[in-house]
Amino acid sequence: MFKTKILFFTAPKKIEIRESTLPSLKENEVLVKTICSAISAGTEMLVYRGQFPHLANAHDNVSSDLDYPLAYGYACVGVVKEIGKEVNSEWLNKVVFAFHPHASHFISKIESLFPIPDFLSSDSACFLPNMETAVNLVQDGAPILGERVLVLGQGVVGLLTASLLREFPLESLVTVDNYELRRKALQVESKKLEVKSLTTFDLKPSSFDPFDLTFELSGSPSALNDAIALTAFSGRIVIGSWYGQKRAEIDLGGAFHRSRIKLISSQVSTISPELSGRWDKSRRFDVAWKALERIKPEKWITHRFSLSDAEKAYRLLDENPQETIQVVFDYSA
Repeated sequence: MFKTKILFFTAPKKIEIRESTLPSLKENEVLVKTICSAISAGTEMLVYRGQFPHLANAHDNVSSDLDYPLAYGYACVGVVKEIGKEVNSEWLNKVVFAFHPHASHFISKIESLFPIPDFLSSDSACFLPNMETAVNLVQDGAPILGERVLVLGQGVVGLLTASLLREFPLESLVTVDNYELRRKALQVESKKLEVKSLTTFDLKPSSFDPFDLTFELSGSPSALNDAIALTAFSGRIVIGSWYGQKRAEIDLGGAFHRSRIKLISSQVSTISPELSGRWDKSRRFDVAWKALERIKPEKWITHRFSLSDAEKAYRLLDENPQETIQVVFDYSA
């Protein structure tokens, strides 16, 4: 019998770390000891603040039927410490990724685990869900040679998306975020495609040629007005933000009405029907693993907390997000 510590959201801005005893392993299960887990500063902050919608079916096993008290999270990296009788011994001591809430130990079937490639660190592997999201966003946007591309929001998903876009032969790539730390995150590396990084105060349509493709990844529904104003006739806007219960007035009565701009809803739980005949989740994960190797996003980890200090971690993200990029829980203590 193993004990585990699990993070629970119990009410808006209320967190508890609950200790419980795990059941005995079934023959087809394994015990995982967590090494690190990443906080999603977008989705998890909706849960922390009580801004999440109550969806009966969110097309995944993570965001459906949400209600307090709630164990939530989906970016755990750990090592397999025990295996059931039916599990191949090769799984013992293997480092794995799991879409699992923040917990010190957990039990899983092997089909729910992803062995981490040898070329990746545990820290980088924590970014797998966000990298898969970025891959999905780029696939849904389908950038074309020579296009002008705009990315609104440079949180982790925005940074990963912009990093992938830099690998395309675009005419230009502009990123937007009001936090200096995040604006500078892509400027420290030399790439073939220069990235121009701005604040929302710099977003004057008269200062730019209209963008062919815009990604709205800021988490702010009001940013859709900026996206519409800056996107060219017949351009595409890929909306990757999950706004939860946040609302804003969107101006669809002006230039948008005649613009033929396409608003594309993009979420990683499914694959675009246009691609699903050739792509499945396994193929997309392969692309995400290789992208993590190239980009090495562990450089964007700004803070590490123990699970016992979880309240401090979420308070930091809530009150001083400008100081953070990626916050992770470290279970090594």
